[in-house]
This record gives sequence, C-alpha cells and structure tokens, in this order.
Amino acid sequence: MTLTGFLTYAGALAIAAAIPGPGVVALVARALGSGFRSSLFMALGLVLGDLTYLSAVVLGLAVLAQTFGTAFLVVKWIGVAYLAWLAWTFWHTGIRATTVNAERTRDGAFASILAGLLVTLGNPKTMVFYLAITPTIIDIASVTPTDFGMLVAVTAMVLLVVLVPYLVLAARARWFLSTPRALKALNRTAATVMAGAAVAIAARQ
Repeated sequence: MTLTGFLTYAGALAIAAAIPGPGVVALVARALGSGFRSSLFMALGLVLGDLTYLSAVVLGLAVLAQTFGTAFLVVKWIGVAYLAWLAWTFWHTGIRATTVNAERTRDGAFASILAGLLVTLGNPKTMVFYLAITPTIIDIASVTPTDFGMLVAVTAMVLLVVLVPYLVLAARARWFLSTPRALKALNRTAATVMAGAAVAIAARQ
C-alpha cells in the first residue's frame, strides 16, 4: 500500500469513529457512570473489536474480493442505505440526555475490555465500515503482511485519538452531554456527516 492509501484509510476511519453510534454511546455512558479509567479499558475493547473485523476482512475476504465482485457491490449499497438511515435517525432522534445517563459500576479492566469488544462486534456501523467501505478504499487483495501490520497500528492509533476526547468530555463535562441544545448540535452534525459519507460511497466507482 502507498502512503496515500494509508492516509485515506485513516481519514475514513476517523470520520466513521467520530460519528456517534452504539459504541460511542456505550463509551460515554460508561464514562459518565464509572469515570475515565473504566471507560478507557472499554475503549481498548472497542479497538480490539475493530481489529477483529479488520483481520476478518483482510485475511478472509481477500480471495472473495477477487472472484465475487457483485457480492461486494451489493454490500456497498447496503452500506449506503444503512448510512442514509442512520443520518435520518440522528437528525430526527439521535442521542438523548437519558441515553447517556448510567449508574456507577465497579467493573474491572477485563470486564470493561470485554464489554467494549462485544459492543463493537454487535455494532452494525462497524460492520458496514469494514465490509462495505474498507474494500472501496484499499485493494484488499494486494495487502501484504507488512501492510496489514501498518493497518493494525493505524487503526488502533486513529480510534484512540478519536475516542479518548469523548471520554474526557464525558468524565469532566457531564453538563454538556446533558444539555438538549448541545446534544441537538451533536446529532445534527453526525447526521450531516453520515449523509455525506453515504453520498460519497454511492458515487465511488
């Protein structure tokens, strides 16, 4: 892979990770309820879940990408439809103050990491990114072991850079995430980004 390819992947991943979804909501709820430390371990679990999907795509779908182009085209349009639906949902509903309220928990590091992993593995937004978007950004069939190692490092770095500010904000500024006006702005921004991503993917050949 070229430097441009890695940068394109990193940019797309950063946008996808920044869009509030099940993972971010769970992370914010954990930060509000249990503080920064517990939510940081949960963030590591989210990263582990993303790496699981990345590995499955690169290692398991490389051959399929070469022989079943139509199937990937179908997945692409499913991804476009899902992102459009997410955009509509966040514009009209989105994250509410009641969604991010959580009771305090005393989960240990392992439990927090496991919770993050399970949230990611069951997150449709993550599935769409790796199954529908990633194959349009990078040539999966040509990824070498070195490229894969770089993708793993880039994925972990980008996700932590994007997710940690959510933790800090939730842990230190509960009032912000409980303000309807702030939540509305967050939801509308997320909806706009998702709609733009849907259009960009649809237009990509």
